[in-house]
Amino acid sequence: MSTTKDYVIESLKKQIAGFRESVKVEKVGQIIEVGDGIARISGLSECRSSEMLEFPGNTMGVALNLDEDSVGAIILGEYNHLKEGDTVKSTGRILEVPVGKAVIGRVIDPLGRPLDGKGEIRGEKYYPVEKIAPGVVTRQAVNTPLQTGLKAIDSMIPIGRGQRELIIGDRQTGKTAIAIDTIINQQNQNVFCFYVAIGQKESKIARIVAELEKRGAMKYTTVIVTSASDPASLSYIAPYAGCAMGEYFMDAGKDALVIYDDLSKHAVSYRQVSLLLRRPPGREAFPGDIFYLHSRLLERAAKMDKKHGGGSLTALPIIETQAGDISAYIPTNVISITDGQIFLEGDLFYQGIRPALNIGLSVSRVGSAAQSKAMKKVAGSLRLDLAQYRELAAFAQFGSDLDETTQQRLERGKRITEILKQPQYVPLPVTNQIVILYAVVKGMLDDLPVEQAPAFEIGLHQYLDTQKESFMAELKTKAELTPEIEAGLKEAIEEYKKVFQSENK
Repeated sequence: MSTTKDYVIESLKKQIAGFRESVKVEKVGQIIEVGDGIARISGLSECRSSEMLEFPGNTMGVALNLDEDSVGAIILGEYNHLKEGDTVKSTGRILEVPVGKAVIGRVIDPLGRPLDGKGEIRGEKYYPVEKIAPGVVTRQAVNTPLQTGLKAIDSMIPIGRGQRELIIGDRQTGKTAIAIDTIINQQNQNVFCFYVAIGQKESKIARIVAELEKRGAMKYTTVIVTSASDPASLSYIAPYAGCAMGEYFMDAGKDALVIYDDLSKHAVSYRQVSLLLRRPPGREAFPGDIFYLHSRLLERAAKMDKKHGGGSLTALPIIETQAGDISAYIPTNVISITDGQIFLEGDLFYQGIRPALNIGLSVSRVGSAAQSKAMKKVAGSLRLDLAQYRELAAFAQFGSDLDETTQQRLERGKRITEILKQPQYVPLPVTNQIVILYAVVKGMLDDLPVEQAPAFEIGLHQYLDTQKESFMAELKTKAELTPEIEAGLKEAIEEYKKVFQSENK
């Protein structure tokens, strides 16, 4: 009996000797008001701005307002189970999201939680959603093209890696279509794509994901989703989360592309959050820092210099206008932050000119720095020819007696317009673009009927890809129209033209 007693005493002594007192400090507060996705909390005196807060029921929030006697926080997710008096914990962490290869090919929410049923995401690292943009010294001039696969954009409004190019237009004018075509065209280009859907219909997002899957683009794409039924707080952080995920690849010396669809809805969700937090409203009831909301996001897009890895983050924000008014508050804000805009016009869209680019109002401030020499040479006169055609077409409606030069310009303009039309989900390699644009600009299609131009283009690409493989490979490698290459190109187009004309007599 005594041996058992001795054994118990001995084991208790060992436990007491090995006891180490651990003190865990938790900073907690209490909800004093909750509703509409917003909570006011008292007692969190050491809380920092943008700090993550833990609410009951495994719900997270972010501190936005640091008032004298309370903290105003947005709740990220469902909030109906929260009530006055509930305990809120400070986490000491700034809001962060998982980044790395683990998120590629997935459909996730802005907090990195999976929405595609393919299991949990274990990020290699976590990045804060808010980050200071790279400074001027660490950047490099934009000089590498990011091909969209769309003839009208790659020739006249070129986009470079590290650029911020705004896509702007009324609803249903093909803004998202341009963005999705750009993603599809990045196949085998070593560009990681991030599509951020902000407050979109779930049916639209499902269609986009299905299309990307079908075309093999999900292998290098992440879709970050907030649907129209999600709280405004999630829509507010979505673009920053997408940007952080893209920044990881930029920091690793790789190229990334982020599409924000669209920042009009983002501004509206931020206005909702700000008004609920009782921040003073300004113009159109937007808060005073609405410009900073988008500038701190878009300035994070950059082309880094070689010393800092040489990676790039390209941003394609989308803005929806009302009745083509690009001088409204949010459109002018974003236009002044970006390096150019692609303006899509409803009237052109309904005429069947798609993509419905308004060449007069669209511009790329990086310009031809992000174009190959061959494309520069071909596209040099294209914009002028098209602008002159639009002007003459309006004038020619009122008079029938036109001189020969004017008639020639009108005829060529019709063919250029026809060639620049492009169906959705059919991005074109840049060498094929150069070939067809060269043919139309040099007047080699002038003697073909306008309605035969699309058929001629399809046939020409097939002919060159099958019969002139070595020539196309040389054009792709050199990316320059040397006198020999130009002569070879002219000869190849003339050869196919004879075949085409004999078939279509």
